[in-house]
Amino acid sequence: MSKKILVFLEQRAGKIKKPSFEAISLALKLADENGFEKEMVLIGNEIVNLPDASKYGIEKITLFKNKDLENYSSSAYTEILSNFINENDIDIILFSNTSLGKDLAPRISVRIDSGIIVDCTELKFSNGDFSAMRPVYAGKAFIEVKLNTKRKIFTLRPNVFKAAQVQNPKESQIKSVEVNSPNLKTQVTGFKKSEGKLDVAEAEIIVSGGRGMKGPENFQLIEELAESLNAAVGASRAVVDAGWRPHGEQVGQTGKTVSPSLYIACGISGAIQHMAGMSSAKYIVAINKDKEAPIFTIADYGIAGDLFEVLPVLITEVKKLKS
Repeated sequence: MSKKILVFLEQRAGKIKKPSFEAISLALKLADENGFEKEMVLIGNEIVNLPDASKYGIEKITLFKNKDLENYSSSAYTEILSNFINENDIDIILFSNTSLGKDLAPRISVRIDSGIIVDCTELKFSNGDFSAMRPVYAGKAFIEVKLNTKRKIFTLRPNVFKAAQVQNPKESQIKSVEVNSPNLKTQVTGFKKSEGKLDVAEAEIIVSGGRGMKGPENFQLIEELAESLNAAVGASRAVVDAGWRPHGEQVGQTGKTVSPSLYIACGISGAIQHMAGMSSAKYIVAINKDKEAPIFTIADYGIAGDLFEVLPVLITEVKKLKS
């Protein structure tokens, strides 16, 4: 009997999120190479970006549907998903290592008596077994881990596994399952979103600052450049630890792993943990007065100079181009 691999699809307002497409691409690759059966499950009320799902090779989605499930409920999602896994004898379950995934995956692990490896940066199947790589010691090293349980859960670090569109995609089919009385011990009643700020994990352009900014008051330069580029503001761990910027902006292995089209690093020397969290950016621009800074080893374009002289000029030129 072949193994069954399941991807839990995360949604917000009915839209499947980008990290789920990354998990799907990995699942399809594993399934095609090893003959696994595959399942895709989403819990919510609707799917509004079904054409996108088709592009990434999703042929069938089981949708557990109820208007009260549009927002995450740990009790309801755990009960629904664990029952589905048990009823269909699923062996391998993939989650994204998002805030939701980090909360739900351990709950499912307990309910289905499964081993779990979190924050995987690599997952492979060989000689009849899975092995995963994950960071340890605050990202200073990686460890290869295997599970000896029959069932295995893996959470995948966002922006590490690439979401790949398939050739000649088939239209995705939805199998809707009405959930009449979801177990709503907890229920989200609403969201309050930070207005005007882009999330570094999803932004196409990021402007990040490090200790070279010398103080929180100087981040107005980062914010002004980011605004002119319609970019997100990022920060190094040292800056966040010093209390200059909020943790949600931290880029790196102990913060958020990002993969934008353009990453501008200002006053960031390039600690290995930071570079591991942003080195997959398509283009990297580094501005640092120390020409020997490690960040220049991975930068596509580098400016060795005083950022307090460079940034105002760069902001002016960007605004000229946009005017």
